[in-house]
Amino acid sequence: MKKYNVAILGATGAVGQEFLNLIEERNFPFAELKLLASKRSAGKKIDFMGKEYIVEEATDDSFENVQIALFAGGAASKTFAPAAVKAGAVVIDNSSAFRMDPEVPLIVPEVNPECIQDHKGIIANPNCSTIIMVMALKPLYDKAKIKRIVVSTYQAVSGGGKEAMAELQQQAEDIVANRPVKAEILPGASLPKHYQIAFNLIPQIDVFKDNLYTKEEMKMINETHKILQDDTIGITATTVRVPVFRSHAESVNIEFTDEVSVEEAKKLLADFPGVTVQDNPDEMDYPMPLMTSGKNDVYVGRIRKDNSIEHGLNLWVVGDQIRKGAALNALQIAEYMVKNDQ
Repeated sequence: MKKYNVAILGATGAVGQEFLNLIEERNFPFAELKLLASKRSAGKKIDFMGKEYIVEEATDDSFENVQIALFAGGAASKTFAPAAVKAGAVVIDNSSAFRMDPEVPLIVPEVNPECIQDHKGIIANPNCSTIIMVMALKPLYDKAKIKRIVVSTYQAVSGGGKEAMAELQQQAEDIVANRPVKAEILPGASLPKHYQIAFNLIPQIDVFKDNLYTKEEMKMINETHKILQDDTIGITATTVRVPVFRSHAESVNIEFTDEVSVEEAKKLLADFPGVTVQDNPDEMDYPMPLMTSGKNDVYVGRIRKDNSIEHGLNLWVVGDQIRKGAALNALQIAEYMVKNDQ
């Protein structure tokens, strides 16, 4: 099997570390591996598959002889993606920098793999919450046209990075020990106000737009339209940060143009690659973040009719946003390209 020179930009972060876990777990065919990060993280040593790698500071010259560049996300994507493409690499980018660029395909491999071939050097990984939702939408959308989606998310703090996870841990310990609680990270480190996340919910992820939706909410709306290639679907979203370390959950209400029964929905979802149906109300069996963390599939449960409209269903969708919502989805794109020689 042909092997590829791979670079990981953001190798020391949560998504970068998950890239490494998945490359080993899935036996991705790499020949050489280059680990890149900011100047602050350069020089760190990472043991991977029996070899010690030294993290290098990312520069425009870091991508020579690299065929596949996995970008973990962040502001560095805009800085280094053009240089990587110029050097001959295909960039699979986990940031929001290129997602809505009409020249850049936005890919969930189970949903729209045919669009991968349209890339011009950059392929965008969708927002984690969008990936998790469209995995559940696609098999139902192929059965009956969707008129409207109402989604509310319950997003883990790991979506805010290592610092947000550490803050939740520290706040919980401080509350139990009856110590003063500090909030410095959420809803966003750069924002003027911060709120306690331990034993709390924060109905803001990213900044507010002029329409009073947050940037995260608009990502879900715009990206879903692009991935499904259907701007006629009405979509409204409310995204909420919850005191969970890992795995996002979503309550998804769907209105169809035609009837989709609960039984049909269960079968369609169960037959769709990358989706597991976990839906046994009599046994109190349904997906939860605690049980889905570290898993590759998106889990769907609480599938039931929406009795308030003619053709409606409610779904409860849970997925590990660091795996399928980020690193796994990106690596699956690379696997598809390798398999199809694209």
